Amino acid sequence: VRLADGRTIKSVQLVGSDPLNDLAVLKIPGGGLTAVPWGDSDQLEVGDTVLAIGNPYGLTRTVTAGIISAKERRAQSNAGGFQELLQTDAAMNPGNSGGPLVNIRGEIVGINSAIYGEAYRGISFAIPSRVARQVYEQIRREGRSRHGWLGIQMADLDEDEARSRKIPDTRGVVVLSVLPGSPAEKAGLLPGDVVRTWNGEVVEDSSALGVMVAKTPVGSEVPVEIYRQGRPQTVRVLVGQRPL
Repeated sequence: VRLADGRTIKSVQLVGSDPLNDLAVLKIPGGGLTAVPWGDSDQLEVGDTVLAIGNPYGLTRTVTAGIISAKERRAQSNAGGFQELLQTDAAMNPGNSGGPLVNIRGEIVGINSAIYGEAYRGISFAIPSRVARQVYEQIRREGRSRHGWLGIQMADLDEDEARSRKIPDTRGVVVLSVLPGSPAEKAGLLPGDVVRTWNGEVVEDSSALGVMVAKTPVGSEVPVEIYRQGRPQTVRVLVGQRPL
């Protein structure tokens, strides 16, 4: 780890990592360091000014400015699950990833994560500070991150599917398959079921359900409203831990 004052720290400890959100916690020895305060990404509004700090193309300590373009964007991560992201037009290029996204008070409201395409196009993404802080605190406490797991393959519900299944709208996901031994199998979910709500929240689509499940504490029991053969019913799912 190379610090802004020129020091290079070689004895770096990996405390733990979170593949789903592409985050890790590192611990380094040394004094004279000032912690950047956490901000609250939930308090951000579209149009708020943010600054992205990073090392694009090796240009150290580069700062770019922009606004919050959108909140709660959902995308599939490299680890296979879904993650929640902030969208900003602050310029990011290869080398920005991992740097902080800060508000005008210098508080961390996100962790720079990705860009759209291979070069900056005015669409950049950051992990919200709410997510990053939860991951950080869990790794510090337990040495690892844990995310909820249901264990299904799913597809979005379209108008034709909704009409044929006698469902009033297209909110929900169709269960394509259920993994053996998964929480979904133990709860009695079957291929062809349509998941409409998760723990009282309406399921808009597959990415929404993926984020909802991942955010649910492992070991908790949640009610899930489904449609089966045109009839609504509720099952209870004991949320498992997402395997690596």
